[in-house]
Amino acid sequence: MELLQQKIREQGIIKEGNILKVDMFLNHQMDVQLFYEMGKEWARLFKDKEITKILTIEASGIGIACCAALSFDNIPVVFAKKSQGANMDSNVYSVKVDSFTKKKTFDVAVAKKYLLPEDKVLIIDDFLANGCAVRGMMKLIKLAGAELVGVGIAIEKGFQEGGRELREEGIQVESLAIVESMNAATNEIVFR
Repeated sequence: MELLQQKIREQGIIKEGNILKVDMFLNHQMDVQLFYEMGKEWARLFKDKEITKILTIEASGIGIACCAALSFDNIPVVFAKKSQGANMDSNVYSVKVDSFTKKKTFDVAVAKKYLLPEDKVLIIDDFLANGCAVRGMMKLIKLAGAELVGVGIAIEKGFQEGGRELREEGIQVESLAIVESMNAATNEIVFR
Protein backbone atom coordinates (compact mmCIF):
# COMPACT_ATOMS: atom_id res chain seq x y z
CA MET A 1 0.00 0.00 0.00
CA GLU A 2 1.78 3.07 -1.30
CA LEU A 3 0.18 5.51 1.18
CA LEU A 4 1.48 3.53 4.16
CA GLN A 5 4.94 3.10 2.62
CA GLN A 6 5.12 6.85 2.01
CA LYS A 7 4.26 7.56 5.67
CA ILE A 8 6.94 5.11 6.81
CA ARG A 9 9.54 6.73 4.54
CA GLU A 10 8.64 10.24 5.68
CA GLN A 11 8.08 9.70 9.39
CA GLY A 12 9.56 6.33 10.34
CA ILE A 13 12.74 6.22 12.39
CA ILE A 14 14.98 3.17 12.44
CA LYS A 15 16.52 2.38 15.81
CA GLU A 16 19.22 -0.11 16.73
CA GLY A 17 18.00 -3.68 17.15
CA ASN A 18 15.75 -3.67 14.05
CA ILE A 19 13.19 -1.39 15.68
CA LEU A 20 11.09 0.73 13.31
CA LYS A 21 9.58 3.63 15.24
CA VAL A 22 6.34 4.80 13.65
CA ASP A 23 4.72 6.42 16.66
CA MET A 24 4.10 9.64 14.71
CA PHE A 25 1.18 8.01 12.84
CA LEU A 26 0.65 4.38 13.88
CA ASN A 27 1.16 3.42 17.50
CA HIS A 28 1.18 6.53 19.66
CA GLN A 29 -0.26 9.38 17.64
CA MET A 30 -2.73 7.84 15.20
CA ASP A 31 -3.51 8.90 11.64
CA VAL A 32 -7.14 7.81 11.58
CA GLN A 33 -7.60 8.60 7.88
CA LEU A 34 -4.66 6.31 7.11
CA PHE A 35 -6.22 3.63 9.34
CA TYR A 36 -9.48 3.97 7.43
CA GLU A 37 -7.67 3.52 4.10
CA MET A 38 -5.87 0.48 5.51
CA GLY A 39 -9.22 -0.97 6.59
CA LYS A 40 -10.63 -0.51 3.09
CA GLU A 41 -7.62 -2.33 1.66
CA TRP A 42 -8.02 -5.28 4.06
CA ALA A 43 -11.74 -5.39 3.23
CA ARG A 44 -10.79 -5.71 -0.44
CA LEU A 45 -8.13 -8.36 0.23
CA PHE A 46 -10.43 -10.46 2.45
CA LYS A 47 -13.67 -9.76 0.54
CA ASP A 48 -14.33 -13.45 -0.13
CA LYS A 49 -14.06 -14.40 3.55
CA GLU A 50 -17.03 -14.61 5.86
CA ILE A 51 -15.70 -12.68 8.87
CA THR A 52 -17.69 -12.33 12.08
CA LYS A 53 -15.02 -10.85 14.39
CA ILE A 54 -11.74 -9.00 14.24
CA LEU A 55 -9.20 -9.93 16.91
CA THR A 56 -6.24 -7.79 17.88
CA ILE A 57 -3.96 -7.38 20.87
CA GLU A 58 -3.60 -4.52 23.31
CA ALA A 59 -2.68 -1.73 22.64
CA SER A 60 -1.38 -0.63 19.23
CA GLY A 61 -3.67 -2.89 17.22
CA ILE A 62 -6.88 -1.52 18.72
CA GLY A 63 -7.20 1.71 16.71
CA ILE A 64 -6.27 -0.01 13.46
CA ALA A 65 -8.72 -2.87 14.08
CA CYS A 66 -11.56 -0.47 14.95
CA CYS A 67 -11.09 1.53 11.76
CA ALA A 68 -10.84 -1.70 9.76
CA ALA A 69 -14.10 -2.96 11.26
CA LEU A 70 -15.95 -0.06 9.63
CA SER A 71 -14.93 -1.42 6.21
CA PHE A 72 -16.18 -4.90 7.15
CA ASP A 73 -19.79 -3.83 7.74
CA ASN A 74 -18.93 -2.74 11.28
CA ILE A 75 -18.24 -6.21 12.69
CA PRO A 76 -17.18 -6.44 16.36
CA VAL A 77 -13.56 -5.96 17.39
CA VAL A 78 -12.22 -7.99 20.29
CA PHE A 79 -8.82 -7.26 21.78
CA ALA A 80 -6.68 -9.54 23.88
CA LYS A 81 -5.88 -7.78 27.13
CA LYS A 82 -2.35 -7.84 28.54
CA SER A 83 -3.55 -7.38 32.08
CA GLN A 84 -6.64 -8.58 33.84
CA GLY A 85 -8.14 -5.70 35.77
CA ALA A 86 -10.99 -5.87 38.27
CA ASN A 87 -13.53 -5.44 35.46
CA MET A 88 -12.24 -8.44 33.45
CA ASP A 89 -14.33 -11.61 33.48
CA SER A 90 -12.75 -14.56 35.24
CA ASN A 91 -13.96 -16.93 32.51
CA VAL A 92 -11.26 -16.26 29.90
CA TYR A 93 -9.03 -17.84 27.32
CA SER A 94 -5.43 -17.00 28.24
CA VAL A 95 -2.04 -17.55 26.57
CA LYS A 96 1.51 -16.27 26.91
CA VAL A 97 2.88 -13.94 24.23
CA ASP A 98 6.46 -12.72 23.81
CA SER A 99 6.88 -9.08 22.78
CA PHE A 100 9.69 -8.35 20.28
CA THR A 101 9.92 -4.64 21.10
CA LYS A 102 9.37 -4.85 24.86
CA LYS A 103 11.55 -7.97 25.34
CA LYS A 104 8.94 -9.29 27.74
CA THR A 105 6.35 -12.08 28.01
CA PHE A 106 2.72 -11.13 28.60
CA ASP A 107 -0.27 -13.20 29.67
CA VAL A 108 -3.01 -12.12 27.27
CA ALA A 109 -6.66 -12.95 27.74
CA VAL A 110 -10.02 -12.72 26.01
CA ALA A 111 -13.31 -13.27 27.82
CA LYS A 112 -14.88 -16.49 26.53
CA LYS A 113 -18.19 -14.74 25.83
CA TYR A 114 -16.51 -12.58 23.16
CA LEU A 115 -14.82 -15.35 21.16
CA LEU A 116 -17.25 -18.13 20.24
CA PRO A 117 -16.89 -21.46 18.42
CA GLU A 118 -19.03 -20.20 15.51
CA ASP A 119 -16.81 -17.13 14.95
CA LYS A 120 -14.75 -16.66 11.80
CA VAL A 121 -11.91 -14.46 12.96
CA LEU A 122 -9.62 -12.05 11.14
CA ILE A 123 -6.52 -11.03 13.10
CA ILE A 124 -5.43 -7.40 12.62
CA ASP A 125 -2.22 -6.02 14.13
CA ASP A 126 0.28 -3.21 13.65
CA PHE A 127 3.52 -5.22 13.23
CA LEU A 128 4.61 -8.70 12.24
CA ALA A 129 8.23 -9.62 12.98
CA ASN A 130 8.76 -13.07 14.47
CA GLY A 131 5.03 -13.73 14.68
CA CYS A 132 4.71 -14.14 18.45
CA ALA A 133 1.67 -11.88 18.85
CA VAL A 134 -0.12 -13.44 15.88
CA ARG A 135 0.63 -16.95 17.15
CA GLY A 136 -0.72 -15.99 20.58
CA MET A 137 -3.95 -14.75 19.00
CA MET A 138 -4.14 -17.91 16.90
CA LYS A 139 -3.96 -19.95 20.12
CA LEU A 140 -6.81 -17.91 21.60
CA ILE A 141 -8.90 -18.60 18.47
CA LYS A 142 -8.10 -22.32 18.71
CA LEU A 143 -8.98 -22.43 22.43
CA ALA A 144 -12.36 -20.92 21.55
CA GLY A 145 -12.94 -23.49 18.80
CA ALA A 146 -13.35 -20.58 16.35
CA GLU A 147 -11.94 -20.41 12.82
CA LEU A 148 -9.00 -18.24 11.73
CA VAL A 149 -9.77 -16.77 8.30
CA GLY A 150 -6.66 -14.64 7.86
CA VAL A 151 -4.20 -12.11 9.22
CA GLY A 152 -4.01 -8.42 8.30
CA ILE A 153 -0.81 -6.61 9.24
CA ALA A 154 0.06 -2.95 8.82
CA ILE A 155 3.87 -3.37 8.68
CA GLU A 156 5.69 -6.66 8.25
CA LYS A 157 9.41 -7.00 8.76
CA GLY A 158 10.01 -9.27 5.79
CA PHE A 159 13.60 -9.95 6.86
CA GLN A 160 12.29 -11.76 9.96
CA GLU A 161 10.62 -15.16 9.85
CA GLY A 162 7.07 -14.58 11.11
CA GLY A 163 5.28 -13.81 7.85
CA ARG A 164 7.07 -16.46 5.81
CA GLU A 165 6.33 -19.18 8.38
CA LEU A 166 2.63 -18.26 8.59
CA ARG A 167 2.27 -18.26 4.80
CA GLU A 168 4.03 -21.63 4.58
CA GLU A 169 1.35 -22.97 6.93
CA GLY A 170 -1.30 -21.89 4.41
CA ILE A 171 -2.53 -18.85 6.34
CA GLN A 172 -3.61 -15.85 4.27
CA VAL A 173 -1.39 -13.03 5.53
CA GLU A 174 -1.97 -9.60 4.00
CA SER A 175 0.66 -7.09 5.04
CA LEU A 176 0.14 -3.58 3.69
CA ALA A 177 3.84 -2.68 3.85
CA ILE A 178 6.59 -5.29 3.87
CA VAL A 179 9.99 -3.94 4.89
CA GLU A 180 12.70 -5.94 3.14
CA SER A 181 15.59 -4.17 4.84
CA MET A 182 16.35 -1.11 6.92
CA ASN A 183 19.52 0.67 7.88
CA ALA A 184 19.69 2.58 11.17
CA ALA A 185 22.80 4.52 10.10
CA THR A 186 21.16 6.01 6.98
CA ASN A 187 17.47 5.60 7.98
CA GLU A 188 17.00 3.88 4.59
CA ILE A 189 14.05 1.52 4.23
CA VAL A 190 13.60 -0.88 1.32
CA PHE A 191 10.15 -2.35 0.70
CA ARG A 192 9.29 -5.61 -0.99
